[in-house]
Amino acid sequence: MLLRLALLRKTTRLTAIATAIALVAAPTAAFAQEEKLAILRDTETEQLLRDYTKPVLRVAGLERQNIQVTIINQPVFNAFVADGRRIFVNSGALMQSETPNQIIGVLAHETGHLAGGHLSRLREQLAAAQTQMIIAMLLGAGALAAGARSNSNVGLADAGAAVLAGPQNMILRNLLSYQRQQEESADRAGVKFLTATGQSAKGMYETFKRFTNDSLFSAHGADPYYQSHPMPAERVAALEELARSSPYWDKKDDPALQMRHDMVRAKISGFLERSDTVYRRYPLSNTSLPARYAHAIATYLHGDLNNALGQIDSLIQVQPNNPYFYELRGQALLEGGKPTEAIPSLRKAVTLSNNAPLIEILLGQALVGADNKAYTEEAINILRNAMARETEQPLGYTQLAMAFARKGDLAEADLASAQAAFLRGDNKTARDLASRAKTRFAIGTPGWVKADDIVQAKLAGGKKDGPKFQFQTGSSQDRTGRFLGPARQPDSDANQ
Repeated sequence: MLLRLALLRKTTRLTAIATAIALVAAPTAAFAQEEKLAILRDTETEQLLRDYTKPVLRVAGLERQNIQVTIINQPVFNAFVADGRRIFVNSGALMQSETPNQIIGVLAHETGHLAGGHLSRLREQLAAAQTQMIIAMLLGAGALAAGARSNSNVGLADAGAAVLAGPQNMILRNLLSYQRQQEESADRAGVKFLTATGQSAKGMYETFKRFTNDSLFSAHGADPYYQSHPMPAERVAALEELARSSPYWDKKDDPALQMRHDMVRAKISGFLERSDTVYRRYPLSNTSLPARYAHAIATYLHGDLNNALGQIDSLIQVQPNNPYFYELRGQALLEGGKPTEAIPSLRKAVTLSNNAPLIEILLGQALVGADNKAYTEEAINILRNAMARETEQPLGYTQLAMAFARKGDLAEADLASAQAAFLRGDNKTARDLASRAKTRFAIGTPGWVKADDIVQAKLAGGKKDGPKFQFQTGSSQDRTGRFLGPARQPDSDANQ
C-alpha cells in the first residue's frame, strides 16, 4: 500500500487495465501467495513493533481486532496491509528508518488503510470494474463482428474498436483515481492517529519526502491519471502542511525507545547482512551497545563461538535483565552443538521475557537436544505451553514429537509429527502419521479427534486453518526465536 509509485505504461488499453488491476489488487494477491514469502520471526523485534502499533491501533478503534505486524525478509523499503488483520513490513523498512518515529509513521499510514476499510472497498471497486470491462468487451466484440460480416461497413468495425477502447480507458482511470483517494485518506488518518497519541508526524513526512526524491526521475513525464498513488510532490506537499499543523511536530522520540530501535536494527544487520557489511555499518571502533550487539551476532554466525560468548557476556554485564542477550547466548550454544550448556541461559531468557513462546520453543529444543531423559517432562510441558500460543510453528511440534517418543508415548509422538508435517504443507506425510495416530488413541479422545481433523482436512484437499507461512533457514537446522534467516526470497514481489 505504501510508498512505491506505480507507473503504468500506455501500451494497449486492455494491457493497461490488466496491469492496473494487478497493481491495485496486489495486497490480495500477496496474501494468496504468502506461503512463498520469507517471513522473519523474532521476539524482540515483534515486541517493539507491538509497542509501536498499540497506541495507534487504540485511537483507530482497532485495539480489539488482534492486528498483527508481520516482518518480511526483503531489504527494500515497503509496507502493506493484506487481509484486514495484518500489517506486513519489510526488514528494509526497519533498517532504513533511523528513528522510531519514521517507522511508526509508516505503521500509522497502514493503520489508516485498515481503519478506513480500504481493502474491502477496493475489492468492490475491482469487482465493479471487471463487470464494466466485460460489458464493454461484449459490446465492442458485437460491433466488430457486425463490421466483419459486412466488408463495406468499415465504419461499424471502427466503432466497435472505439467501444472496446473508450470505456476501458475510463474504467482504468476511475480505478486508479479511487486508489489515489485511498492513499490520501490513509495519509490523513495516519497524521490524525499520531496527533491523537501525542506523537510527531515528522517521521512520516521525512519517509515520504525521501521516497519523493527517489521517485522524481521515474515519475518525470508520467501521466498523473495513470498513477495508483498520488503524484509524489503533490502528496508530500499536502502531507507536510497537515503534519506541521500538529502541536507535536517537533517532539522527539524517547531516548529509551530510540535505543530499542537501534538495537533491533543492529540485530537485523547482524543476522541478515554479510559480515563485511555488518562491520562497515558498525566498525570495530564503534563501541556503542547496538554495534556490540551486531558484532556478537556476526561473530557467532560465522563460527567463532568462544569469542562470541565473550562478547555476549559483556553485553549481559551492561544489561543483566535483558532477556534477548540470554536468548542469543542460548541460541549460540545450541547451534554450536552444546544444547546442555544452552539450557541455563534459555531458562533465564524465558523468565525475563515473561514466557515468550518463541523463546520457550528454543528452550524446548535445547532440552530435547540434551538427550537426557530427566528433561523429558519439562520439555513436553514447555513446548505444549508454547504451542498453545504459537500454533503455526512446525519446529515446536517436531521437538514435541521427539520428547513424546523419548517418553514412549507413540500416539502423541505421531500426532505431533503429523501436526508438524501439516504446517510444513507435507500433505501425504501428515495424513499417514495422523492415520497411524488414530489407531493408537481411543476413539473419541482429544488426541483421536485432532488426528482425525488432520486426516479429514487432507482428504478434503484443504488445509483447514493450516500454515500461513513456511519457515526456512540458511542451514539444515531449524531455528526459532531469533531471525530465521537468511530465508528464501519470495517468488514474486508484493506491490504496495
